[in-house]
This record gives sequence, C-alpha cells and structure tokens, in this order.
Amino acid sequence: MHELSMADAIVKTVIEAAEKNEAIEVLEVTVELGQMTLLNPEQLKFMLEVLSEDTIVNGAKFNMEEIPIEIECFSCGFKGKANTDELDHYVPVINCPECEERNLNITAGRECNVKNIKIEKSDEDAQDS
Repeated sequence: MHELSMADAIVKTVIEAAEKNEAIEVLEVTVELGQMTLLNPEQLKFMLEVLSEDTIVNGAKFNMEEIPIEIECFSCGFKGKANTDELDHYVPVINCPECEERNLNITAGRECNVKNIKIEKSDEDAQDS
C-alpha cells in the first residue's frame, strides 16, 4: 500500500509550505495524480485525512486531479492519450491505441504533485503583506 508513504510525503510537503508562508490554517490542497502511479485516489485521500490530524492541515479539503496517461509511439508516431480502459492495476501494460505496439514513451501520467495549497493567514500577517 504505497498510498500511505505518498500521503505522508504530501502532508509533510504541505506543512512545510504552510509554515514557510506563515499560515494559521490549510484550507484546501489539490493533488495531481497520474494514472501510471497506480495510486488509488480514494485511499490516498483517506490517508491524507488521517495523517493530517493534529496538524495545521487538519480539516483541509483534499482535491484529486487525475492526469491521464499520454504517450508518443516510436513505431507509428501516434501522440496522445493511451487507452486505459483495460489497464491492469497490478501490471500496467500500455499499448499504442493506433498500432498496438509497446515501443513508446510515456509523456504524462506518472505525476504525483501538490498542485495548489490554499491557506489562511492571521489578520496581522495579511495587513503586513
């Protein structure tokens, strides 16, 4: 279950960014989640909520943005979204939707990034800014 380790890294990143920006509360966090990561968005969201308890992130809304797998096929030149309808969660094998070859470059879908953090600052900090 690599959702736990990824959630831990995300919460630590959010806390660090919030503290650096003198936040008093984290309101919302948006995470980009590529299909190739094989992370379950609901499990990740649950782990984020659990790990954020008793931190500045507690109670924040977690938004998951799924990033589809995009490829460049070296065999036929196709560029675009991969067909992931029958993607095996345990063994992700990607074929070109045009020629069915596996000689390709994955250009998107491996991401797991904190895209955006919405924070609240104290009134004093807001006036000083």
